[in-house]
Amino acid sequence: MKLLGLELKNFRNCSNLKLELNSAKVLIIGKNAQGKTNILESIYFLSCWKSPRTSNNIELINFDAEKFEITSETVKANTEIALYCSYDRAKTKEIKINGVRLKLKDFKQVLKTVLFSTSDLLLLRGNPQDRRDWLDRAISQIYPAYDERLSKYDKIRVQKNNLLKDFAKNGNLDEALLEVYNEQLVITGSNIIYLRKKFLKEIEKIAVEKHRTISETEALKITYDCSFLAGDEIEIDEIAEKFRVSLENRKLEEIRRCQACVGPHRDDIIFYINGNEAVKYASQGQQRTIVLALKLSELDIITQKTGDEPILLLDDVLAELDDIRQNYLLKSIGDNIQTIITSVDTVLFEDEFLKDVKIYKIEGGTVMS
Repeated sequence: MKLLGLELKNFRNCSNLKLELNSAKVLIIGKNAQGKTNILESIYFLSCWKSPRTSNNIELINFDAEKFEITSETVKANTEIALYCSYDRAKTKEIKINGVRLKLKDFKQVLKTVLFSTSDLLLLRGNPQDRRDWLDRAISQIYPAYDERLSKYDKIRVQKNNLLKDFAKNGNLDEALLEVYNEQLVITGSNIIYLRKKFLKEIEKIAVEKHRTISETEALKITYDCSFLAGDEIEIDEIAEKFRVSLENRKLEEIRRCQACVGPHRDDIIFYINGNEAVKYASQGQQRTIVLALKLSELDIITQKTGDEPILLLDDVLAELDDIRQNYLLKSIGDNIQTIITSVDTVLFEDEFLKDVKIYKIEGGTVMS
């Protein structure tokens, strides 16, 4: 898979940007706040209709415009595919593949990306929501329907929370409706937990080897932390049954707190090095090694599951890695993986690496060769 070209209109500060990307490696250099990250953000948005920086798509529209537009030319399995999307301040979206309007779920199946940014380096020290977001984004690249399950679960959870809040106000709890919501949460939530645990087991196998290559002597382990699952339960029926029991046991607590206290929206991912919890005992360098291994493992697992090599987006991340991790990252990128990198300058890159790299400079949202 490869991007051949990208055109942005009123996306963030890129009011009218055109970029030729017909190269295996592209380097975009420029000072901070000039638009480097916005380019990678737009490519990532094309792949999953999500921004890694905001949940409000209106923030992606240039201050002086009513809508943004993204157009790209892509090659997938030797077939050229034109992607187009727009979004306006009325929250109206338009999505086209080869000029034909299609559903969002079809659009999200075309382009696959792995984004590695400086914020990802803080993954272990961030809050559980950060780790859940990473996991959910990675799974969505492989299972397009996963986003719909997350959305359905969140809608049911909000309805349940509203029911509990209404009870706190008027003192009349609709027990039958609460049971309906709980059962819907069990069905949808168990599926989410199942896919998360399955994906983590698969990516752990790859990440363990990559992590060992970098660290040489350290053993990585990844576990899914769910309040009602004590071990490695992986069957949906078993997860669902324990989910129901936990909901019943914590029913009074949920009523008192007026919110759903049990489910995948409360779960976490825990990383261990040599049996010790990484967030508590690992150094900053050790934690960054884990994240590096995870991101490179994402590349492998997406390729294995979909048959397409994703596009790797490296956003200013090299400046935050030491020489050992920089070299491992750059040498791990195969020629079949299109890589688009942002950096302040070219100082971090060896001449040998830059030899086959297409370099652009960006200033004020405008790109120059």
